[in-house]
Amino acid sequence: MRASSSNPWRRFAVFAAVIILVAAAFWAASRMTSRRLSSRAAGGTRSRAVDVSSFRPSFEFGGGIVFQSDLAGDNDIYLLTAAGLRRLTDDPASDEFPKWSPDGRSVSFSSNRTGRFQIYVMAADGSSLRQITRSEADAIEPGWFPDGRRLAFTEERRRGIGRSFVLKEIGLDGGEARVLLPDFEGSSALPEFSSSAPLLAFTGKRLRGWDVYAADLTTKAARPLTEGGMACRPHFSPDGSKIAYTSSEADGKGDIWIMNPDGSGRERLTERPDTYDYFASWSPDGRSVVFSSGTEHYPTRGVWSLFIVRVASRRVVPLFKSGGRDVFPDWR
Repeated sequence: MRASSSNPWRRFAVFAAVIILVAAAFWAASRMTSRRLSSRAAGGTRSRAVDVSSFRPSFEFGGGIVFQSDLAGDNDIYLLTAAGLRRLTDDPASDEFPKWSPDGRSVSFSSNRTGRFQIYVMAADGSSLRQITRSEADAIEPGWFPDGRRLAFTEERRRGIGRSFVLKEIGLDGGEARVLLPDFEGSSALPEFSSSAPLLAFTGKRLRGWDVYAADLTTKAARPLTEGGMACRPHFSPDGSKIAYTSSEADGKGDIWIMNPDGSGRERLTERPDTYDYFASWSPDGRSVVFSSGTEHYPTRGVWSLFIVRVASRRVVPLFKSGGRDVFPDWR
């Protein structure tokens, strides 16, 4: 009797263990989000001394490209120009996702130097650092409003074993952040603004998978520009006439595509079946797109380098390789 009465408890223990394993697997899968590229915890990796003056781009180009790299051990923000490389941040924390301000005088980025990720702004030379957000959740992936006086960002929220993402906006003077698209049902991330229209592009998910969405900033109405859950990370051309983005629909890995702001006229720019091509950003003249590429899935491992694709010819040329993970380029 004792043996038979203990069987239900044993079955319950086995069932509970299975549930825990399934939940753990679901949690791991849920981390394939707009932020799956990030990050070590603050202080998790020590920075090492690196002479950045020895780094040069493969060829001369106009303007400057800010990007994130772990070439010195932890994630910091760097500036690449035709003259060479400059390190803009040097902190044991993870500094990520830099974005130029519209006037080119400032750079925003996210960092977990105070514990949670928050949004920071610094001058283009790395000076005058100031913290903008003081969120109770992780504030990541900033984007500038065209007026240069406000920032949008992704707030990452934990929900049980999963995560959700919502776009918020905040002034440069700080204060309280507000939800940017209150009527959008689903997760929204990675804000990108048009310079020529009251239009916001972002990465969104309503049911399964991520797609590129556009929202009218006047009405706050959003609609998908892609379908199928295999597209993300839109970036407007300087004149607002095109959007560059990443899609895995062709090769299952990731290529750089372009389309019109209404979702029409989709064209594939890169066809590289052995690599993952992500994080597109337009050149100031709108003729080229810089992107990051690696052979490992997402830049949490392996080497990722910067490449340029010429829009007219589809020609891809290597731009910069540090030997680390060079990601999130933003060109102006």
